Amino acid sequence: MIEILKPAELARAKDAGALVAHILRTARSRATVGTNLLDIDRWAREMIAEAGAQSCYVDYAPSFGRGPFGHYICTAVNDAVLHGLPHDYALADGDLLTLDLAVSLGGVAADSAVSFVVGESRPAESVAMIRATERALEAGIAAARPGARVGDISHAIGSVLSAAGYPINTEFGGHGIGSTMHQDPHVANTGQPGRGYKLRPGLMLALEPWVMADTDELVTDADGWTLRSATGCRTAHSEHTIAITHEGAEILTLPR
Repeated sequence: MIEILKPAELARAKDAGALVAHILRTARSRATVGTNLLDIDRWAREMIAEAGAQSCYVDYAPSFGRGPFGHYICTAVNDAVLHGLPHDYALADGDLLTLDLAVSLGGVAADSAVSFVVGESRPAESVAMIRATERALEAGIAAARPGARVGDISHAIGSVLSAAGYPINTEFGGHGIGSTMHQDPHVANTGQPGRGYKLRPGLMLALEPWVMADTDELVTDADGWTLRSATGCRTAHSEHTIAITHEGAEILTLPR
């Protein structure tokens, strides 16, 4: 299903996006050496409830997971990159942490992710990988405009990631979003320009470049959810929800 949202729905999407941004910014500021992943999950649950919003994750049970997810935020550490199931783990100095959050507010969902290094250590390779996903996200957003194709976004993202030397997995990528978290169209993190669905004002997309340092192969944890690099290398993930407007793309998951 591909939804084209009406102006009133897009206004609610801005509220949902601002809430996601607020929760991620707050969780990031609190996540220090010694913080337990379960505490981050608790913070997310409390902030979602305080805002009168609903988690898109806690009851999420797709075919690829061992559902329902049962938690409120994805917490992926080091070699984990997607669907990181919160568990009893205390963050260490130099850990690369990805927080991925989706909530629904007023009947519209928003989705965003951020990767960062915990503590005082700043491993150069980790910082470079995070920045590459951020640049790829910026490129994808710049390519998202009315009349463009999904392939134009994928090509823009993939060009940045490939130039930075990272293999690209196309099994998981960006997606449409609206009244539900995951919708068509799929937005792969590499692709051919000029191909795919034509973008229209009112379309919302969650763009999410992610990479693994030296592989494009994923393995699944025993928890049935957490996806890790097959080689144990580090990973990074950046994501924003955008709305296609008559002028271009508006980022909805920025702090107010």
